Amino acid sequence: MTALLEVKDIRCSYDHVPVIHGISLHVDEGETVAILGANGAGKSTLMRTIAGLMHPASGSITFEGREIGKTPASESIKHGISYVPEGRRLFSKLTVRENLELGAFSVTDKSVVAERLDEMYELFPILKSRSGQTAETMSGGEQQMCAIARGLMSKPKLILLDELSLGLQPSLVERVLATVAEIRRRGVTVLLVEQMVQEALEIADRGYVLQTGRVVHEGSSQELLDSEEVRRAYMGM
Repeated sequence: MTALLEVKDIRCSYDHVPVIHGISLHVDEGETVAILGANGAGKSTLMRTIAGLMHPASGSITFEGREIGKTPASESIKHGISYVPEGRRLFSKLTVRENLELGAFSVTDKSVVAERLDEMYELFPILKSRSGQTAETMSGGEQQMCAIARGLMSKPKLILLDELSLGLQPSLVERVLATVAEIRRRGVTVLLVEQMVQEALEIADRGYVLQTGRVVHEGSSQELLDSEEVRRAYMGM
C-alpha cells in the first residue's frame, strides 16, 4: 500500500543552522497522525516543509506518489494539501466569511464556493452566526474554528493542523480537538501537531515524537500512551 504522504530522511535548516536531522514518517489515507514533542523539537518546521512554505536541504517528500519537496505552497494546495498554521493567522480586519472565501482562492465557480461555505457553517454553526463579524472580534476558540474551516475550504485530501490548542482555555481545547475527529469522519486525512500529548493521542491512530529535530519514538497511539518514557517525559506522569 502506497502512503498518501511519505517523508524520507529530510533535513532542514534556518540560515544554515540545522533544525531537522533526517526525519522520516508516513501518513496513510484516512488516518489521523499526531506529531508530538516539546517546544523547539522541530514540529512546526516539519509542517511548514510538508506544506511547501520551506524546502528540505535533502531527502524527499511525496504526496500520492508525486515528489513535492520543492513544490511551493500555492501548488501544494492545488494538489490537495491544506495547512492551518500555528497561531491561526487569520486576516483580522476581514469578516469570517471573507476569511473562509480566501481558503477557496483557487476555485473560480462561485456556486462551488457557496456550497463549501454551507458545509463549513454546518460543521461550525457558530461561524454562520459570526459570518459578518471581523475575525479580530471573535474569541480564541472561534478564531481557531475559523482557521480550520478556512483550511477545509480548498477541499483538501490532507490537512495539516499546527498546535490547535495554543492559547486556548482548557474548556475550549476539547471542543476544538473534537472537530478533528469530525473532519476525519468526513474523509479528510489529518496530520496534527500538538503539545497536549494525551489529548492528541486520544484522537489519533498513530504518533511520532520529535526531539531536537529527530524522531525518538513512534507507534500506535495506544503504544505511545502506554510508554513509560513518553508518559514521564511528555505527560508529567
